[in-house]
Amino acid sequence: MTCGSKPALMDTTFADVDAKPAAAWGAVFSMALCVAMLIASEFMPVSLLTPMAEGLHATEGQTGQAISISGLFAVAASLLITTAAGKLNRKWVLVAMTAFMLLSLVLVAAAPNFAVLMIGRALLGICIGGFWALATAVIMRLVPESDVPRALALMYGGQAIAAAFAAPVGSYLGGMFGWREVFWALTPIVAVNLVWHVVALPSLPARRRQDFRTMFDLLTRPYFLRGLIASMLSWGSAFTMFTYLRPFLEQVTGADVTVLSVLLLVLGCAGFVGTWASGRFLSGSVASLLRLPALSMGGCTLGLLLLGGSVIAAGVFFAIWGAMNTAMSVIWMTWLSQNADDAPEAAGSLMVAAIQASILLGAVVGGLLLDSMSISATFIGSLVLAGVGIALIGNGRRLLKPARRAEQDDAGRFHANPTSPEIGDAHEHP
Repeated sequence: MTCGSKPALMDTTFADVDAKPAAAWGAVFSMALCVAMLIASEFMPVSLLTPMAEGLHATEGQTGQAISISGLFAVAASLLITTAAGKLNRKWVLVAMTAFMLLSLVLVAAAPNFAVLMIGRALLGICIGGFWALATAVIMRLVPESDVPRALALMYGGQAIAAAFAAPVGSYLGGMFGWREVFWALTPIVAVNLVWHVVALPSLPARRRQDFRTMFDLLTRPYFLRGLIASMLSWGSAFTMFTYLRPFLEQVTGADVTVLSVLLLVLGCAGFVGTWASGRFLSGSVASLLRLPALSMGGCTLGLLLLGGSVIAAGVFFAIWGAMNTAMSVIWMTWLSQNADDAPEAAGSLMVAAIQASILLGAVVGGLLLDSMSISATFIGSLVLAGVGIALIGNGRRLLKPARRAEQDDAGRFHANPTSPEIGDAHEHP
């Protein structure tokens, strides 16, 4: 992208305006496919843990550590990517992240030993953290502001697809052909996605030099810090419960492998409803919706504690939880796009690091409660986190930046007294 009116000596990687079409939906779909492949690559090993451990002559615990190491590298990458990328065109940064994913899959599929598997998973973690840190900021540049919630919903549709089918398909194909072949099967899809990025993504020059000072500046804003902590509590609550669904279903619901697979498929497929509803109905300020994920998913956790012995009741709660799980991502990332629009990349880095850290910590806390007490204690711990998150969010107003809070107040006064001349003047002369 070039700006003819700017001096020739200006660094062409920076721009004040975006040379993009009204809406680059092809690029949005390309990013949705990338999300699906990221989620599949990250969580596919969960359904292949035992054969992977046997094939690499390692214990299941060691192999589980290799799987979780991607989360650690994702936290680091999300915090470093915008600074490390510097003046690089964001299109090529996303292409590089996808190339890392492709290399990771090759290393894992061909891994002769445990060490190579660890390297492959670490590379995947860099891709996960780097991609998600930039994703919302890129979406904001691909479509008009009014279309951002719909574009985010489309992108997170890839998450719903992977969540619904990655584990059962991976388990089935792994049993038929072997775990290595499952990872090899993903490589041509990621290669196609890599080419699609190159073709569909417009040039996305860096708008400004990023550094850690931008992140620290965001953390000094009370509304943003409050939102960041609330989002961590929401995700921490969700994954404290989600990570240990299987032992709950086995011990409390009494589900066998078939029922377990069906219930998990219900949960995954419900994610499509969540992404569709988010794209269809989400518009304007999301302040009033920020507490909805923790409230709904916490309610499902409470319902499982009370009625989890019934397969039908568990299925209903799973469907609600699965729909809200994908909606939660769209709601919070829309909040980010509206309230950190002056530094979306830095905000995305902090948000992704916070989410990844809360998922890891939630799994650790849930595991400690499970080992030391019971599966019910794990679910109660999830409820406590949800309750604290809901209390912190309140009506969402304190999570808005001052300008948006003022707009919301003006809108409230206008609806209360639409004939007020002062309100009319305020709208005519912003």
